[in-house]
Amino acid sequence: QVRLVESGGGSVQAGGSLRLSCSASGITFSNHCMAWFRQAPGKERERVAFVDQSDVTTYTDSVKGRFTAYKDNGKSTLYLQMANLNPEDSAMYYCAAVGVFWGRCRSWNDIPYWGQGTQVTVSS
Repeated sequence: QVRLVESGGGSVQAGGSLRLSCSASGITFSNHCMAWFRQAPGKERERVAFVDQSDVTTYTDSVKGRFTAYKDNGKSTLYLQMANLNPEDSAMYYCAAVGVFWGRCRSWNDIPYWGQGTQVTVSS
């Protein structure tokens, strides 16, 4: 059984920092691409960052320079270090995993594994 369990969310003031964690079990972590998504009320779900099986990370423009996503394959854990947070970052943050096919991440439009989410609230 695959499980993705997020933790680390909370409430911070603008300019503050948080680190989210996503602990994975039931998958070969090093052979999966891992991503952080977020969804705020009334808004579409947005992919914040993903780390591929070679540990190359890609970010959405709005978080570049502020967020850092990385994997610890030994701990089967994905992290999202968030700095200089602003109220627009407030959302439920979800961890997701897709497999790898021919050396590339499978489509992020068909994600088989999701975590339950952790709430991040940034006040001004």
